[in-house]
Amino acid sequence: MSARRGLYLGLLDELSDARLVAELAALAERRGFDGFFVWDHVVYGTPTRPLADPWIVLSAVACATERVLIGPLVTPLARRRVHKLARETATLDILSGGRLVLGVGIGGESTGEFRPFGETVDPRERARMLDDGLERLQSYWAGEFEPRPVQRPRIPIWVGATWPYRRPLRRAARFDGLVPWAQETPDQLAEMVAGVNEQRNDRDGRFDIVVLNQSGIDPVLWEAAGATWCLTDFGETPTEAEVRATIEEGPC
Repeated sequence: MSARRGLYLGLLDELSDARLVAELAALAERRGFDGFFVWDHVVYGTPTRPLADPWIVLSAVACATERVLIGPLVTPLARRRVHKLARETATLDILSGGRLVLGVGIGGESTGEFRPFGETVDPRERARMLDDGLERLQSYWAGEFEPRPVQRPRIPIWVGATWPYRRPLRRAARFDGLVPWAQETPDQLAEMVAGVNEQRNDRDGRFDIVVLNQSGIDPVLWEAAGATWCLTDFGETPTEAEVRATIEEGPC
C-alpha cells in the first residue's frame, strides 16, 4: 500500500510567518499532498531565531485548507498545561472539521526549552508526565470539557520514539501511530515496526508509521518497511523557496 505524503516544517526564520505557512499549506493541498505538520518549539538555536507558535499557525492552516490532515510533531506534554492543551486541541479539531492529529513525546533539552523556563529536564520524569498527561487529555476530550472534539472516539495520537528504547514503543502501541526519530535505514524502521506490532497484538484500527525524510528520497523502501506516511522534512534551515519547489513537484 502506498504511504500518504505530507510536509513537515520547522516554523523558523522565513517560515515564522503564519500567513505564509497557511498559503503554503493551501498550495500543498491543491497539489495533492495528504498532510501538513509543523514543529513545536518555544526556542530554537543560539541566538534565538524567529520562531512561530505552532497552535496559532495551525489555526491559520486549518482556515486555509479543507482536506489535509494537520498537527504538531511533536508536542512535549511535560511543558504543556494539559487542561490548556485540551482546550486548544478540541477547538482546533472543530475549526478544521476533524482533521487534527496530535503528535506527542517527552521532548529534549538540546534546544534549551526546559531548564531556562523552570521545566524538568529529567527524561524519566518527563516520560511520567507524558503518560499522566495523555490520560487526563483523553478524559477532557471524552466530555469533562465541552465542546468535545469532532473526531470519535478521540483525536488521533501519534507518539514519538527512538530505537532501541522499548518504553516509547509500548506507549505508541496504546494509541494511533508512531513517529520514529533518527531512523537511518529502512531496516531499522522495520525493527521498530515489528517491535510496536508485538505490543499491539490483535488491536483493531488503523495504526500509522510516520517517516521523516529529506526531499528527493525515494519512499518505496520505507513503504516496504512499514511506513504509512512519508513526510518531507526541511530540517533546521527551512526556506520558502525550497518548500515551494517541493510542493510544485507534487507528492512522488
